[in-house]
Amino acid sequence: METQRSRNRKGAKRRRAQGNEQNRDAKKSKSEPPGSSFLEKMKARLSGGHFRMINEKLYTCTGEEALDYFKEDPSLFNVYHAGYQAQMSQWPEQPVHKIIEWLQARSPSLTVADFGCGDARVAKSVKNKVFSFDLVSNDPDVIAGDMSNTCLDSSSVDVAIFCLSLMGVNYPNFLKEAYRVLKPSGWLLIAEVKSRLDPKTGGADPNKFIKAVCELGFTQVSKDFTNKMFVLFHFTKQEKPISKRKEIAWPELKPCIYKRR
Repeated sequence: METQRSRNRKGAKRRRAQGNEQNRDAKKSKSEPPGSSFLEKMKARLSGGHFRMINEKLYTCTGEEALDYFKEDPSLFNVYHAGYQAQMSQWPEQPVHKIIEWLQARSPSLTVADFGCGDARVAKSVKNKVFSFDLVSNDPDVIAGDMSNTCLDSSSVDVAIFCLSLMGVNYPNFLKEAYRVLKPSGWLLIAEVKSRLDPKTGGADPNKFIKAVCELGFTQVSKDFTNKMFVLFHFTKQEKPISKRKEIAWPELKPCIYKRR
């Protein structure tokens, strides 16, 4: 049978534990405004929801439709890129860094066209002349417009880059524009989300993708599937244009759509 002294000791211990918990709550409330944690979580959730919505839109519409979409509300472009950067921060390695390293190892005299440049990181990281294109421009050095119809002259650049930017359902038109603006023997660099080119998960057959790019007038130089997040292709534009180009069977690239939470 429990004695009065034992009950008193247990009661004192319980009161001390309650007091310690109240002190912790008091300290937390002083350092954090009431409800701020909940509000921040809600803002993050709403922002993530907006990013997923915009991301899905970009993967399932044409480049022209995407351009009109952002013209109606340019602020959505900032929402998208904030979400994009949050996703990229979770990748152990980013493809844009691989592309920058590749450019830095070559002559700064090479002229570059960066299709879907985002924050124009390539242009800010190399000495080359870089024409940076995207749907919206928040930077005076970024040219806004449809990537299938740029302001560049034919055969005017040495390197064309698509870093996670073959998003529209009419992505072949973007590659056709790259072919137009590249000089003979010019480089085409393509980095894409690996799942989009993985038949095991519903993606396109990478060999069919390579075949289509080559039929456009390129020669494959290398392909790198070693990274678990993205694949990287290097092509060069053929010296002589294809005289009779047959209709190209472009594979459908799987949209990279994030799960709704």
